[in-house]
Amino acid sequence: MGASIFTEEELQRATDNFDDTRVIGCGGYGMVYRGILDNQRTVAIKKSKKFVNEIIVLSQINHRHILDVPMLVYEYISNGSLFDVLHPENHASPLPLQARLTIAEQAAEALAYLHSATNRSIIHGDVKSHNILLDDDLSAKVSDFGASQLVPMDEDEFIMFVQGTLGYLDPECMQTRRLTDRSDVYSFGVVLLELITGKKAIYADDAWEKRSLATSFLVMMKEQRLRDILDDRLMGEGGEQLLGEVAAIAKECLSVKGEERPCMKEVAERLHSLRRLRLQPREEYDPGEREMVKAEETRRCTETDTSGYHILDSSTLLNNVDAGR
Repeated sequence: MGASIFTEEELQRATDNFDDTRVIGCGGYGMVYRGILDNQRTVAIKKSKKFVNEIIVLSQINHRHILDVPMLVYEYISNGSLFDVLHPENHASPLPLQARLTIAEQAAEALAYLHSATNRSIIHGDVKSHNILLDDDLSAKVSDFGASQLVPMDEDEFIMFVQGTLGYLDPECMQTRRLTDRSDVYSFGVVLLELITGKKAIYADDAWEKRSLATSFLVMMKEQRLRDILDDRLMGEGGEQLLGEVAAIAKECLSVKGEERPCMKEVAERLHSLRRLRLQPREEYDPGEREMVKAEETRRCTETDTSGYHILDSSTLLNNVDAGR
């Protein structure tokens, strides 16, 4: 992989000596600054607390919906994070339903790639809307691999110190201290809830009490009151049925037992099918097709050969990092 290595002086110059006005994000794994290189390219520069781990993980992966990063000088993503877009501080227009579905599909594809298409399976470990960035075209880029884990060659799961973000943490992982790919599936289920409800993973209810979105959603589903928690702004698009379909996927992702959750490959394919069906003329919609697709992708979940999986076509993977990045 070709990459440029920058001196500390170059990065200081690009960020005005890491001036506070250049900060575009911060978290448990480091501070991110907006920088302008000498060639006028805009980048995001991360002062990582997990530098070694992130470089080891990122050296294993190359996919169009995973944030491209050479030595922690990232491509600059203009639209910020999915969290920023879904929960703006101002009263910006809501993200259209079709865009939400596309973002969900793309992020699911990226996670499926991490889990099944690299030399060693990679568990992200901190899937959340903050870590799904959106470019100029609202194309999703999964980012922040500070908490990611390479699965040992001879193990499907391993004991770890639990990391992650409140509201997205897999309850099974917290109990067993065993991180698996299904832990990412649980966290992604919470992201799906954000997309269809417009609420944060930990949100304030009408009485200003903090609530877990996942818990509230599961209660609503059990009481058959799903509509009460869905984002009303999306109903006008004729999307209530589609929101219900996405909710069904989210419910499976949030299963208490990891073994009962779908794999990310299945989730990605089901979201792809939903988006395709939404674009179909109503008279062409075959209600039986959804169940056929679900059955087929459940079967594929257990397969290790990814050669037939559409997201892994070599022509669609990220190009190598180019000079100056």
